Amino acid sequence: MNTQVKEQKTSGEYEFTHVALHSRRGFWTMLVIMLGFSFFSASMWAGGRLGTALTAPMFLLSVLIGNLLLGLYTGSLAYVAAKTGLSTHLLAHYSFGQKGSYLPSFLLGFTQVGWFGVGVAMFAIPVQKVLPEVPLWVLIWASGLLMTATAWFGIKALTILSAIAVPAIAILGSVSVNRAFTDFGGISAWFDIIPTESMSFTTAIGICIASFISGGSLTPDFTRFAKTPKISVSTTVMAFFIGNSLMFFFGAVGAAFYQQSDISDVMLKQGMIVWAIIVLGLNIWTTNDNAIYGSGLGFANITKMPKKVFVLINGVIGTGLSYFLYNNFVEWLNFLNILIPSVGGVLLADFFLVHKRQYLNMDKHKFCSIRWSAIIAWGLGALASFTLPGIASLNSVLVSMFSYWLLSKFIKTSDNE
Repeated sequence: MNTQVKEQKTSGEYEFTHVALHSRRGFWTMLVIMLGFSFFSASMWAGGRLGTALTAPMFLLSVLIGNLLLGLYTGSLAYVAAKTGLSTHLLAHYSFGQKGSYLPSFLLGFTQVGWFGVGVAMFAIPVQKVLPEVPLWVLIWASGLLMTATAWFGIKALTILSAIAVPAIAILGSVSVNRAFTDFGGISAWFDIIPTESMSFTTAIGICIASFISGGSLTPDFTRFAKTPKISVSTTVMAFFIGNSLMFFFGAVGAAFYQQSDISDVMLKQGMIVWAIIVLGLNIWTTNDNAIYGSGLGFANITKMPKKVFVLINGVIGTGLSYFLYNNFVEWLNFLNILIPSVGGVLLADFFLVHKRQYLNMDKHKFCSIRWSAIIAWGLGALASFTLPGIASLNSVLVSMFSYWLLSKFIKTSDNE
């Protein structure tokens, strides 16, 4: 541990230990980082899907409820992270055990590599439509390696990139919505639209939550740098509630008027495709950097090698498989997203219900190898997402929390043994 701690003082990324107080950041820096994370183009596409199937009042209500629940989940994880200064993967040592933590680290790391690859193609394919003379593989490798390069520099690069991308996407989305309202008769015209498709209210809420429950489970990887739990929670809730809601709103309005759920197609019809490529590219870039950063921390936890090594490895793998992932892997990633919320449920139950908000410092804590109560609770939560009616992600979190709390009373695995 001493060698690892010494390395953290040099790198400032704290892959294997608590974030030092002198490396903690204030409100505005954390807000920029978390908005850069939650401003994700895929949320606009999800909003477009809701916009073509729901009336305006039903859309607004479903997004309000869905993102409030998402904000509650991510805000709770943010509190734990700021209180302990630990990443998602190090927090898992307390609940899953030292080797047991490899399960959530692999699930989260593998999923984020996949989303990184999807994001690279999501950017390169529209660019190729504007620059058909440039081979797609060149655009994929250029964008993938550039995104990997910025993630290599860690939390400082994420802050700078997000500070540019967040206002840019907010301005572009606002211009697109204003143009739609101007062309079709204002906001009242949106409320008058009767959708030709249909979607249940529960399904709409589920889509809001599912749009970012996977990435949201990695919230501690970033909020561990917050100076206080208050800063961590407030910036996270603002990012996931306000930020993600804005993304859904930007996507839904254009989709409702133009009957195109893909935001790029909407902006093409509005004559804004070049600006869309630039700004949406920045938007994808910030989220992709967060994804590859989080995946690097996950595989570092498993191998005990520095995060930067896996940022590079995972970036190359994600870029190389990008086109395949974009066309064939999204359903499998969505399947993994169902497995991931129960990881967060176990982490929350262990901190709030079992340990009553008190963890020993990692240097003073000798962890058990595997805590089976956590593995079982995680499996029950994942099973609940498939079998219980209602909102799959919410079922997964609640069942895993209750199961872990209950099992911890009957399956005793002692730490510091």
